Amino acid sequence: MNELSSTPRTADDFHALLDGLGIAYTTHRHEPVFTVAESVSLRDEIPGGHTKNLFVKDKKDRYFVLTVEENAVVDLKTVHKVIGAASRVSFGRPEKMLEYLGVAPGSVTVFGAINDTGGNVTFVLDEELMRHEIINGHPLSNDATTSIGRDDLLRFLEATGHTPLVLKVTD
Repeated sequence: MNELSSTPRTADDFHALLDGLGIAYTTHRHEPVFTVAESVSLRDEIPGGHTKNLFVKDKKDRYFVLTVEENAVVDLKTVHKVIGAASRVSFGRPEKMLEYLGVAPGSVTVFGAINDTGGNVTFVLDEELMRHEIINGHPLSNDATTSIGRDDLLRFLEATGHTPLVLKVTD
């Protein structure tokens, strides 16, 4: 990975990293989906835990990606106590999402860790989601879904320089 590159890595770069790590995955192409509701039709085609990702920040401009099961509820008024944020969290600005994760709103994904070469984001995986053997997320764009083993997701995050927090962040 080129640490000095300001061009976000692509889905092809992401898949090449997984290949290089010997991580098995499948990617299903589909129409772009912007919400969990829009993606429900894919459930029969793609087994495993489907994710919802929240890009949030605290008052000290510490950024987090909360990756939870698609139907889970995250209480933004209290989640800061669980994740170790300095204050209540609010949604991060789209400019920072693009800068740190290389994605636009509607495409937030745990796989954006590949673009966070500066370690600006803490990745938090919900305990409930991690009960699934297979985890599904967008491979840096919302027109595809990549399925990866739970343990391989952790390996991927470690390979990008991130030690994820696995915490109970949902109600």
